[in-house]
Amino acid sequence: MPSLRLLSLSVCVAAALIAGCKQETPAPAADANANGAAATVAANADWQPAIDAFVAGYFERYPTAAANAGKHEYDGKLPDWSPQGLAATGTWLKEQRAKIAGFGDDKLDAQQRFQREYALSVIDGQLFYLEDSGFPNKNPAFYAGDLSPSMYLTRPYAPLPQRMNAFVAYQEALPKAAEQIRANLKGPLPASYIEFGNIVFGGLAQFFKDDAPKAFAEVPDTALQARFKASNAKAIEAMQGLSDWLSAQKPQATQDYAIGAERFAKMLKATERVELPLDQLKAIGEADLARNLAALKAACDQYAPGQALGACIEKVNADKPQGGAVQGARDQLVGLRKFLVDKDLVSIPGTEEARVEEAPPFNRTNFAYIEIPGPYEKNLPSVYYIAPPDPSWPKAEQDAYVPGKADLLFTSAHEVWPGHFLQSLHANRSQWTFAQLFVGYAYAEGWAHYTEEMMFDAGVDGATPEIHIGQLSNALLRDVRFLSAIGLHTGGMTVAQSEQMFKDKAFQDPGNARQQAARGTYDPGYLNYTLGKLMIMQLREDWTASRGGRSAWKAFHDQFLSYGGPPVPLVRAQMMGGPAETRLWQAPAAPASAAADAAPAPAPGTESGGG
Repeated sequence: MPSLRLLSLSVCVAAALIAGCKQETPAPAADANANGAAATVAANADWQPAIDAFVAGYFERYPTAAANAGKHEYDGKLPDWSPQGLAATGTWLKEQRAKIAGFGDDKLDAQQRFQREYALSVIDGQLFYLEDSGFPNKNPAFYAGDLSPSMYLTRPYAPLPQRMNAFVAYQEALPKAAEQIRANLKGPLPASYIEFGNIVFGGLAQFFKDDAPKAFAEVPDTALQARFKASNAKAIEAMQGLSDWLSAQKPQATQDYAIGAERFAKMLKATERVELPLDQLKAIGEADLARNLAALKAACDQYAPGQALGACIEKVNADKPQGGAVQGARDQLVGLRKFLVDKDLVSIPGTEEARVEEAPPFNRTNFAYIEIPGPYEKNLPSVYYIAPPDPSWPKAEQDAYVPGKADLLFTSAHEVWPGHFLQSLHANRSQWTFAQLFVGYAYAEGWAHYTEEMMFDAGVDGATPEIHIGQLSNALLRDVRFLSAIGLHTGGMTVAQSEQMFKDKAFQDPGNARQQAARGTYDPGYLNYTLGKLMIMQLREDWTASRGGRSAWKAFHDQFLSYGGPPVPLVRAQMMGGPAETRLWQAPAAPASAAADAAPAPAPGTESGGG
């Protein structure tokens, strides 16, 4: 579970697109990282070869990431998850860290010093999840991303027979991988980890049984089909066996999911370069939740006077997109892109577009995600996938699953214009390949979430109360994730308390509330949506204050996006010319009446059902 992810298929993170006109990653406005060294130090010719060697070594140890980036010589390979393999990777990362840190300030120019801190943050994030988190021995999510076969099925990077050959190699590698995962996981395991593992491993087994044969049925190569059949049977057995083993752990399941305050703080520092006391972070999150709840009440007072907030949101969600969610999103992308151009909010490099399609059967656990080919791919489409409701559900549940137009609008903004897809277009124009490859959790999700509120503030779709409610629904979900991550891992919050908060403060239905609360136990980093957004909002306010305020938004957005995807505090140092400090935007205090209406849920343990 890396904190800095290679740009590849992800439910949460975007990818870099086709390389086009290159734009050099800008040097800092002031020499923020020199620590007194002369800003005129010449570029070190040894620096880039050291980074190239790191990337090459990284691909060897994380072959799935390499293949997703477009290095298809790594197709079908999986990481070595044996204890010896994991230990060797940890040793290599520490050696690389020492080598890169050894380039002192007096040996690098200003831009290289920034690049050094960017590279060190990638290594520190990998080391945290590998060694400090304890996840290799407890958390199936550590392995889940590398097991996804989506690239071979949905990305047309090669003719189908070639992709089938890669898929067969992947299936052939699965039994060994499953054996390693099984040996690494040490019980007793948290109940939510077991459930997640069952969804992933059992879901893969079902996919291999039901869907994979159909995907390659038309390939006429009989020898390849025979290999497929043999490897498919073993892959089903391996994944089902892993799922069955996890199921057998349920009687001993625990609620011991918290990584603890010390490790949580270390995670934030290692992965995002965020250093703030956890009580201060929690207070900022509570204030943002209160801000958004107060805004929701004001919008609902206009849109549905006299109705409770939940009923108001239901009314908004009843206004469905014409033709369904896929067609609705297609229409929305046209309007969103035009709005960006008409309002001149951010540059759109290139002419690439994202298609909208129905999600394939094997990847419908999330309503929406975007697949963007890696930076080494050429001329491949990006696809914004939307999952249909399960046809086995009752008609009422199927209808409820399709979001309202206002909610869908901000999902489309988050995924495409001007969220993940646009961010990838900018990242891929970086002259530094490293910045195309590595994009941080808080940078990517923070940017995508930031754009939702930015688009509303800029007047998208008339910024009506209905549109505002759609934006706020997404913001409240991320606020509760932020508070749940802190509460579950550092404050004694139970899963039930988190689930109740998602119902009461984010107005989630019971199924989504359960899913969101469970995710917080195995993905403590999901606070990064709001964390990244609030850091970007504060940076925008500080940077534009001396550059014309709102009229400088486009310049701010373009410069922010030019860095690739480092921790936001490093971007702050580049843009503001000061230290790489953590500053989060905070709204002015709400009026007393609004604050009372919008008070966050009680702290865990203070009230039955609170949190």
